[in-house]
Amino acid sequence: MTQGSESVRFGKSTTDTVLHRFEQWARDTPGAPALVLGSESLTYGQLDTRANRLAHRLLASGLPPGGLVAVGTARQAELVVALLAVLKAGGVYTVIDVETPRTGQRQLTAAQPFVLLTHGAHQAALDNGSGLRVIRLGAEAAAIAEQPAEPPTAPAPGRTAAVLFTGAAEPRAVRVGHGLLLAAYEGWAEVARLTPQDRHLITARPDVTAFAAGWTRALCSGGALVLSPRSPWTAEDIPAAVETERVTVLHTDPAGAVGLLTPDAEPRAGIPKARRATDPAFRSLRLLAVSGDRLYLDEQATLQIRLRPGARVLNVYGLAETAGTGTWFELPQLPGPLDDPEEVSLLGTPFPGCRVEVRDREIRLVPQDGGDAIPTGDLGLLREDGLLEFDGRMRDRITLSDGRTIDPYAIESAIRGHEGVGAVIVNGVDDLRGPRRLVAYVAPPPGGPSWPPGASLPDIEELRDHLAGKVLKEETPRTVIRLRTLPRNRAGQEDRAALPLPILPVSAAARRAGSKSGSGKYGAATGSGEVPASCAGGCGGVALGFVALILTNLLWPGSTDVSGVPQPWAFLFSVLYLFECVAFGVGVVFLFGGRARMLRQRRDRRLTAAAHLAVAYLLLAWWPQDNFYRLAAKQDWPRQAALVYAFNIPLMIAGVIAAAYVVSKPADPFDFHD
Repeated sequence: MTQGSESVRFGKSTTDTVLHRFEQWARDTPGAPALVLGSESLTYGQLDTRANRLAHRLLASGLPPGGLVAVGTARQAELVVALLAVLKAGGVYTVIDVETPRTGQRQLTAAQPFVLLTHGAHQAALDNGSGLRVIRLGAEAAAIAEQPAEPPTAPAPGRTAAVLFTGAAEPRAVRVGHGLLLAAYEGWAEVARLTPQDRHLITARPDVTAFAAGWTRALCSGGALVLSPRSPWTAEDIPAAVETERVTVLHTDPAGAVGLLTPDAEPRAGIPKARRATDPAFRSLRLLAVSGDRLYLDEQATLQIRLRPGARVLNVYGLAETAGTGTWFELPQLPGPLDDPEEVSLLGTPFPGCRVEVRDREIRLVPQDGGDAIPTGDLGLLREDGLLEFDGRMRDRITLSDGRTIDPYAIESAIRGHEGVGAVIVNGVDDLRGPRRLVAYVAPPPGGPSWPPGASLPDIEELRDHLAGKVLKEETPRTVIRLRTLPRNRAGQEDRAALPLPILPVSAAARRAGSKSGSGKYGAATGSGEVPASCAGGCGGVALGFVALILTNLLWPGSTDVSGVPQPWAFLFSVLYLFECVAFGVGVVFLFGGRARMLRQRRDRRLTAAAHLAVAYLLLAWWPQDNFYRLAAKQDWPRQAALVYAFNIPLMIAGVIAAAYVVSKPADPFDFHD
């Protein structure tokens, strides 16, 4: 069935929604695959039944018409069931980030849902102290399975269908109506020419708009949605999944597309062998849609030649406010070849029903359901051929020391013209010794540091020569930092905040002063001599502290995540976590090496032994204690009580013992014996 016949088949009405589109496929093709995930794969009929049962449970919990339900689970099959169940119950859904609990807490605070659907493993981490009611999907699985399999009698849905979150560091809640969600799907269906035979793979995190609204592209067109066995997807997982599950439509970001660009390890005549269209991983793929961040024209062309003949590559630009739609571009839209394709990112033309405007260089999108133009914060220009071209982001602008503001995108695009550079970010770094310094962070193309053959990442002198005549001298970066890849945030965008700070060389006067005191070029100590025992113990404690810092996210995932905390509080909490780990390391050193020194004080041996253990405990306990506390639900009174008695009471006892040791008198030296 073609998309055109589907529109005739379903028709249009004032009550038409994405839920009705899914339910029609569930009635007509109940045995067709809907969710594909190994043993958890579900047909349309099975998915519809499970969603009906959960919808009955939601209504039994008192969900009011239009009530907001937050869904937070790493199990993607249960996530999709929950989204459909919320719509069936006449509610509004929102997806919460469980991979980064701090972000999930901030999302819950911003959304203020009626109820949270989650698993017990995530409940404590997501608890934001608001006393939110919770339905535990695992604990209530048996009760949910006993609910009726028929669709519930739910009140007519309100205007809002979902609350989506922007991918910024400070996630913002965006309400999306039923009409817009359906119009966004129809726009995608027309551009992508979706069919029931398609198998869709969406690599975005579930709480990101690409998934939270993009699931409709599969389940409203009768296709199958391929889910991840673990979240999030990695660039290495994608080619294997495309091959194994015979994916036909891949929705990913530029980082995910890297997996399709990486050459095979086997060399051929000294040149890495790129994957070919005949490789099994790409034989089924007919459409690759890349969204979330800028995609340069040369990258899009390289992706195109990796796919089989006739396959399409789309560069998609959209917002949460437009349910993931906006503009799209593919190479056939070009009237002719362009010079310097490595410096150009084209956003193309609007999706059906959308409109695009450029005011004062800022891109504004008008969604399919009408309304005011939405400012995007991104810069663009409308070319003579009618195509929209990306021209940077307002939030990335850099203010120089002389007060001028520059857009780094033009500098970055010029740097990408160097054959050894695949990705680049230009950032402003404050230099205490002089004017603000522009730093270029460069990474090689996906083929590796020597791809193309003979190319390599430039040093600062080579970069200056490359930019001569292209960029003003005062806008030329003064420092180059070479990275394997550029960091990206949870939404797949290049993350400027996560870039490493450069090690800036000290001034000549400081080097001369440092040479007299045994310091090197970068202020590092170069003197030699015996290290005092106390210094060695302190250094050992600091080293163990950093080991504890590394182990923290392995033992207590998410306990030190401050991504949802505003500055300066995020910095203060990070310093606190560092001190906790260092205190733990010092405590380990004191536990094994402190007793001998305490014995020299010639105090009571039993009190000395108790004080030694007490002080060690006072140093050691903060690290595990705070990590357990941060992951404990504030209303989980049994766990709170257990933590108080396991940690706080011993801390008090240790404090009393340490105080008794301090005020006790040393023994008479003639009475002291070992």
